[in-house]
Amino acid sequence: MNDTGAVAGPASGRTSHTHRLRGLAGTGFIATLAAMAATTLAAALAQAVGVGFEVPDGGETIPLSGFAVVTGFFSAVGIVIAVALLRWSARPAKRFVWTAVSLTAISLVPPLLAGASTATTTALLGLHLVPAAVMIPTLARSLRTRTD
Repeated sequence: MNDTGAVAGPASGRTSHTHRLRGLAGTGFIATLAAMAATTLAAALAQAVGVGFEVPDGGETIPLSGFAVVTGFFSAVGIVIAVALLRWSARPAKRFVWTAVSLTAISLVPPLLAGASTATTTALLGLHLVPAAVMIPTLARSLRTRTD
């Protein structure tokens, strides 16, 4: 009964990959919370200076909590895209930035078509860029460091 101290474990490549995915997901989660807070704060500041977030189509006002929820949802979509690219792309950071910037540009179209006031439209455009400014660089940086 000689024990050499060697312990069999999972293949190191699989463990490394799992750690990279978990690290990316954790970083994404923290960035999502930051993006939600920043967007909600920016929306509150816009309201404080008189911007009304009333959408003419239904006449309803967008509540501050709505900004947080939508930001959280689409940030989670961004994390899923980043995880998929980490898993299946040879250059995940580059592909993520291209994809995320393209989707952000597309997201700017609805506020322009909503028929809201100039102040509301401008504020909504800015509020699309706030979470993008948090999420895109954070996830891209995480993809770069995790694939070196």
